[in-house]
Amino acid sequence: MKKRKVIIIGAAGRDFHNFNTYYRNNDKYQVVAFTAAQIPDIDNRRYPAELAGNMYPEGIPIYSQERLPELIEELGVDECVFAYSDVKYEGVMGISAIVNAAGADFTLLGSKSTMLKSNKPVISVCAVRTGCGKSQTSRKIIELLMASGLKVVAIRHPMPYGDLVAQKVQRFATVDDLKKHRCTVEEMEEYEPHVERGNIIYAGVDYEEILRAAENDPDGCDVIIWDGGNNDFSFYESDLSIAVLDPHRPGHELSYYPGEVSLRIADVAIINKIDSASVEATNAVEENIKRVNPNAAIIKAESKITVDDPAVIKGKRVLVVEDGPTLTHGEMKIGAGTIAAERFGAKELVDPRPYTVGKLKETFSTYTHIGTLLPAMGYGEQQLKDLEETISKTDCDSVIIGTPIDLTRVIDINKPYTRVHYELAEVGNPNLEEVLNDFMIKHKLV
Repeated sequence: MKKRKVIIIGAAGRDFHNFNTYYRNNDKYQVVAFTAAQIPDIDNRRYPAELAGNMYPEGIPIYSQERLPELIEELGVDECVFAYSDVKYEGVMGISAIVNAAGADFTLLGSKSTMLKSNKPVISVCAVRTGCGKSQTSRKIIELLMASGLKVVAIRHPMPYGDLVAQKVQRFATVDDLKKHRCTVEEMEEYEPHVERGNIIYAGVDYEEILRAAENDPDGCDVIIWDGGNNDFSFYESDLSIAVLDPHRPGHELSYYPGEVSLRIADVAIINKIDSASVEATNAVEENIKRVNPNAAIIKAESKITVDDPAVIKGKRVLVVEDGPTLTHGEMKIGAGTIAAERFGAKELVDPRPYTVGKLKETFSTYTHIGTLLPAMGYGEQQLKDLEETISKTDCDSVIIGTPIDLTRVIDINKPYTRVHYELAEVGNPNLEEVLNDFMIKHKLV
């Protein structure tokens, strides 16, 4: 039987996972290419033979998604599999139209084809958009479980932007491990808050091997936390599924792929940031939850913001540096740094656009909605240099760092600065402690 030729349309994340779980050893298919989008400089490389398996001794080329129509024709492609996240439904179907017009089928793989089973209880924390607050939710869950005496291991959605073979299975236990694995700023933003709190986090490329390593972690493992990325659904079958929603973007929970998947399968839906969103927007999100998943428990939460030094903000002309992905493909126009500027009395938010250099200029050209905020783009050394130079050139009194990491560990900031911290704080009942107590009893963890 002739093999169906497949292109996997991705962004160095779910695309590799879908290949590993569904296609790698499937003799009905031949994956002839990956395409890449959304993340800078992840195309023009190969998915290596060491990871691709015996059917792919030369590995698999990765091209820019812009070449998709010509690749379908040149490679005789039968089917294209869409495999990345945080994309508006119109965008997904636009790509489908390109694929179908070129003569190929368009496919979305679901949970049965891609979820792996663990021998440990799994709690998944996902979101309906990038920047909803799933990471702070994961941290709160881990803190509560650790306070109950459990050994918790987190596994983060993939961010393999470097040497894929070296990144096959990554374990982070200390801040030094971030240097060891040559993490980008985007990776540090996810891993550093975990290791600073004393819990182990894994990531990488091969999530079957990552899962088995986590289950057998040398420090022990009672529970696994899936710490989701973008608005993707979990790679693992979950015993407790949690979806985080953002009332600053009401309606997005039903209009971006695949966030609605996470919402529909959630046992618990958390409406975060109710302290900074309107009541009307919060109510709209709650109604959407009830409409598509009436059985989900709904938790409402505030995102509590603190700063290291309020004096750096009060009365000052400030440059606000926010989490990069939240502003770019997350499409947010505010972040924790922006809210801190408002609450702690900044005189003015300084527009960084006249001072941007290099790749940051390209970022603002691509994501025109960002406005007067500076995304902490750090996917490579050049972006870090451009970020440092842009901050240095910007005419401001001080800098608000709204990213989850200590940015001064990776760049020099030649102005007064203060970091912003944000933690999940549930309002009323139910709350996470109640949900987790039920979970621990059910799985005989207490």
